[in-house]
Amino acid sequence: MPRPTVMADIRRCAASAITWPLWGEIDSASNYLINIREIDALVRKAAIPLVIDAISGPRRRRPEQVVAAIFDTLRPAWPGLALDAVRLSLSPFLSYSAHAQELPMVRLSQKFEFSATHRLHNAELSEEENRRVFGKCTNPHGHGHNYELQVTLAGRPDANGVLIDIPRFETIVAETVVDRFDHKNLNIELPEFRELIPTVENIARVIYRLLKPPLTRQGIVLASVTVWETPKTWCEYSE
Repeated sequence: MPRPTVMADIRRCAASAITWPLWGEIDSASNYLINIREIDALVRKAAIPLVIDAISGPRRRRPEQVVAAIFDTLRPAWPGLALDAVRLSLSPFLSYSAHAQELPMVRLSQKFEFSATHRLHNAELSEEENRRVFGKCTNPHGHGHNYELQVTLAGRPDANGVLIDIPRFETIVAETVVDRFDHKNLNIELPEFRELIPTVENIARVIYRLLKPPLTRQGIVLASVTVWETPKTWCEYSE
């Protein structure tokens, strides 16, 4: 039988966190995808210096440029294995990534938060059916969540290495989504949910479609929107 193809998500840190998934076949002798010591050695020798130089070197570089450079450095490093992507996390909320199928485009992901209440209820179902489908979430008085929103953009950096001005990006998301959703009853106060059940799936879809026009006017592709309702209940939406 052919050996399985597996993926390893290897994480190592410098001033920032660098994450890269590797694809390939498990080695028959070691049963490793790759020995972690080989990864440690290469990261210390090649990837981490790129980050340090970008931060404190004489030729400071944008994160968009650094993540692409790390990808180019690591891509040929492990013969027989495929590097799928590289992610450079500057904080728990902001990250840049380069993907094998998208270069020279890069991705930027940033997280935002809002609090809201909603009720999961289908008017076409009986009360008994609603309780069976939605349980306590169909409570007539609703319930609340502290939602976490991640917006991921994709595009080719400009001549200065910039994908989008971060303050402008944050303003678009704040004005389009956060200010409208935060501390609102989604069923009652947002017209998008007057007849649409505000499940996490529908919330992600609505946010995506709200954000797409203003970001498109900036020449930026909206790659995806991810909404966490709880740490274990989330939905990613893209078109």
